[in-house]
Amino acid sequence: MELFYLLCSILSAFFTSLVLSCLLPFRALLRCLCSSRSVGSSAATGEDPVSLYEGTVWHERRRPVHHSFRYAVRYALVDIDSAPNVLPDHLSGDEARRIAGTTGPVFLLTIPPSVGYEQNPLSLYYCYDLAASTQNLKQCIAEVTNTPWGERVTFVFNPNFDLVAKPLHVSPFMDMYGNWSIKANVPGDNLLVAITVQHPKLGNYFTATLTAKKVSSSLVVDRELFFWLMPHKVAIWIYWHALKLWWKNVQFIHHPKCSNPAYREEASVRDRKLKCCQASGLGEDEHMLVGGSGPDFVADNYEEDRWFSWRDAKWPWC
Repeated sequence: MELFYLLCSILSAFFTSLVLSCLLPFRALLRCLCSSRSVGSSAATGEDPVSLYEGTVWHERRRPVHHSFRYAVRYALVDIDSAPNVLPDHLSGDEARRIAGTTGPVFLLTIPPSVGYEQNPLSLYYCYDLAASTQNLKQCIAEVTNTPWGERVTFVFNPNFDLVAKPLHVSPFMDMYGNWSIKANVPGDNLLVAITVQHPKLGNYFTATLTAKKVSSSLVVDRELFFWLMPHKVAIWIYWHALKLWWKNVQFIHHPKCSNPAYREEASVRDRKLKCCQASGLGEDEHMLVGGSGPDFVADNYEEDRWFSWRDAKWPWC
């Protein structure tokens, strides 16, 4: 049933995107005509709530077999207070500030849906604090969505550097034991997001990075054309390299909901222990042990848990 649904969803996305792609030039022409009439009002405001970035995603798996790849990506950085209706399937500015405990603007880095299809493994909220006349990046919120299930986990992390116990089954070729080491810079002309996976048996065995540069708005004729088929390309890379890993005999791991329905609660417990380790200054080896099958210790005196939120898969993946 799940395989049949996957094939049907792929065919549905293909034909929907084909039809909308044929209409895209006409829609772009219509938007061009409308924008030429309102150029005076847009020039008066002077600021665009959406910035565009173009760059590269790089993945490297070092164990149990070596496998690496890179592909070109395009992202949008959206001021979600100034453009609240651009991306409805995400947090609002007020929700992000409440979760992150910040007081300033919030920007969302994401791949927008294109011609009826969305594929977004990682979206980031940059949450700023207001201090006098300056703005300081205080917290980030990550939205991680897995393929093909479409489940999502949302959590807060320190952009300078943070360790997070893996809370989501993002790949059928990775188990749930491990920690995500994650950091992100302040988005400006250049943008960087780096994630490594620290595993109790495989060590520091996986790295993923996003590096991108800001694109001048004068070089982009139309945003929908700029992102045309971008989500589709990401999906193709995900499935193609999953097939390559299977061909290399990397162990296929079923979704933990089949064997361990409490995996989310266990991830929260591991993360609480991990934060205790960080607070007590333990080294990388101890962090990896806490994230996996290493020795337990009492963490009841740690009061502040990391904020996690999960979105369930849709039928028939649920």
